[in-house]
Amino acid sequence: MIISRRILFLTAAALPIAACGAEAQQIPTAANEARYANDPIRRLTEAQWRARLEPLAFRVLRQEATERAGTSPLDNEHRRGTFVCAGCELELFRSEWKFDSGTGWPSFFRVNEANIGTKEDFLLFTPRTEYHCARCLGHQGHVFEDGPHPTGLRYCNNGAALRFVPA
Repeated sequence: MIISRRILFLTAAALPIAACGAEAQQIPTAANEARYANDPIRRLTEAQWRARLEPLAFRVLRQEATERAGTSPLDNEHRRGTFVCAGCELELFRSEWKFDSGTGWPSFFRVNEANIGTKEDFLLFTPRTEYHCARCLGHQGHVFEDGPHPTGLRYCNNGAALRFVPA
């Protein structure tokens, strides 16, 4: 019981600190998503999404699942090109923004901010900033403030939610 109380106390104490950090990376989500409000992809049914996507991509993009670390070949992709949403092919990242974070997921220090939206995610009891594709609203990953210069950000992306387009 003491351990449970201790964990509860530490988690509660960390919430305000984590929330302060999350405010630093707000992106104009409503404006980004409004550009695609009438896009036909927004009207796809669950059955149409299932037919369009691989099973893992469906779980990640449509159900906010997370792929296992180290399983995506995109984590080791080093060619020049762009990384697009696997659901709708909207450009999210350029290859020059990618870096090896050592986490087992493709990671980027910059994102095409006009093409994503964000929301707070409390799944792990600590607020995190989740980002998703502004066009199809597919879940991509989470952004953390432990990335390299020049931004200090790490966009930790599910490889199943991306497709690589070589230059």
